[in-house]
Amino acid sequence: MGTLTSLAVLAFIAGCASSAGIQSDARVIEPQTVGLSSAAAPAQAVPADWWRSWGDANLSAVIDQALQSQPSLKVAQARLRRAQAGTAGEEAADGLRINGSADVTRQRFSATSIYPAPLGGSTRTLANAQLAGTWEFDFFGLHRSAIEAAVGSERAAAADVQAARNVLAANVAQTYVQLGRLIAQREVAQQALAQREQMLALIRQRVDAGLDTKVELRQGEGALPDARVQIEQLDEQIAMARHALAALAALPPQSYDQLQPDLQALRTLPLPEVLPADLLGRRADITAARWRIEAATQGVDASKAQFYPNVSLTAFVGLSSIGLDRLVESGSQQYGIGPAIHLPIFDAGRLRAQLRTRTADLDAAVESYNGAVLEAVRDTADQLNAQQSLVRQREQQAQARGAAEAAYDIATQRYRAGLSGYLTVLSAESAVLNQRRQRVDLQARALSTQVALVRALGGGFAPADTFAQAAAR
Repeated sequence: MGTLTSLAVLAFIAGCASSAGIQSDARVIEPQTVGLSSAAAPAQAVPADWWRSWGDANLSAVIDQALQSQPSLKVAQARLRRAQAGTAGEEAADGLRINGSADVTRQRFSATSIYPAPLGGSTRTLANAQLAGTWEFDFFGLHRSAIEAAVGSERAAAADVQAARNVLAANVAQTYVQLGRLIAQREVAQQALAQREQMLALIRQRVDAGLDTKVELRQGEGALPDARVQIEQLDEQIAMARHALAALAALPPQSYDQLQPDLQALRTLPLPEVLPADLLGRRADITAARWRIEAATQGVDASKAQFYPNVSLTAFVGLSSIGLDRLVESGSQQYGIGPAIHLPIFDAGRLRAQLRTRTADLDAAVESYNGAVLEAVRDTADQLNAQQSLVRQREQQAQARGAAEAAYDIATQRYRAGLSGYLTVLSAESAVLNQRRQRVDLQARALSTQVALVRALGGGFAPADTFAQAAAR
C-alpha cells in the first residue's frame, strides 16, 4: 500500500511538468478538395518497368544500367539503410539491457582516513567482475512511440527510393526521346541539303540555258552552307544528348556514341485519359510524405511520454575483492536488485520546448504532404491535358504538312517549266521544312508527355511490394 501511495504522489508531482496547450494546428488535405473522387473507378495501374512497353531494347538497357549504377539512387538507398538501422536501434532500446564489466586497480589506502589497519596504509589490488541488467517498464508508451516513429521514417525512406527510381527512369527516357528528336531533325536537315543540292544543279542548267541569272545561282549556292550549318549544330546537340545519357547511366561520355533512337519505332504506352481516383496511393513521394506525418505524430507522442515517470528495474550480480587472488572466493560474491523512478520535476521548460519542436515538425510534415498532393494533382492534370491536346495538334499538323509538301512539289514543277521564279520555290521549301520539323517535334513531345504522365502517375509504385523489399534487406 505504501508503495502505491508513493507512486501516486510521484505521479502527481510529475504532473507539474505539463504538456497542456501544445498541439498541432495543421490538417491533412482531403482528396475530394483537389478533385479526387473516391466514387470514381481506379484506372489501370502502370507497370513498374513501364519503359519496356515501348518495345525498345536499347532504351531498356540504358534504364536498367542507370537504375543499377546511378549515384543519386544509391544515395536514396543509403538513406534507407540508415533509417533501417535507426529502427533496429529503437527496438533494441525497448527491452532488457545487460552490461558486463571487469576491472583491476592497484591502490594505496590512506592510513589516516576511514580504512582501519592493516588495510590503512597498505597497497592492495582491487578486483571487480559484474553483470548488470536494466528493464524499463514502458507504462506511458515512450519506447513504443519511438519505435513507431522510426518505422515511419524507414517506410518514408523506402518510398523515397522508389520515388528516386521513378524520377531517374523518367529522366533517362526523356533524354532518350530528346536524342531521338535531334537525330530525326538531322535527317530532316539532311533531306533539305539534298533537295538544295538538286535545286542548285537545276539552277545551273537554267543559267547555262539563259533562263536564270546569277542572282538565282548565288541564292542557290548560299542555301547549301546554311543547311550544312544546321546539320553541324544538330550534331553538336546530339553529342551532348548522348553524353547526358551516359552520365545518367554512370558510364563514360563516349559510351552511347553509336546509339540511334528511332522515335517511329516506339509503341504508345497504355495510359488513362482522366485523373485517376487512386492517384495519391500510386505516387511514392505522396506515400513518403504520409509516412513522415506518421513518424512526426509518433515523435510528438514520445515527447509527451517524457512528461511522465520513467520506471525501471535494475539488478546486478558479480564478484568484488581486495586482492586479485581472492576474487573467485565465495565470500567475494555481491548482488542486488531494485526499482528506479525518474521524474521530470524541474525540467518542464526543456520538455515543453522539445514538445513544441516535435509539434512544429508534425505541422511541417502535414503541410509538406498537402503541398505534395496539390503538386501531384496539378502535374497529372497538366500531363493529361497535354496528351489530349497533342493528339489534336498532330492531326492538324499532318494536314498542314501534306498541304506544304504538295505546294512545294507544284512550285518545283512550275520552276522547272519556267512558269515561276526561284523565290516561290524558296518560300515553298521553307514552309515544308518547317512542317517537317514540327512533325518531329510534336512526335517527340507526345513521347515526352507519355513519360511525364507515367512519372506523374507514380511510375508503377506499389507500396506493399516496396515495404516488403525494404524489410527483407
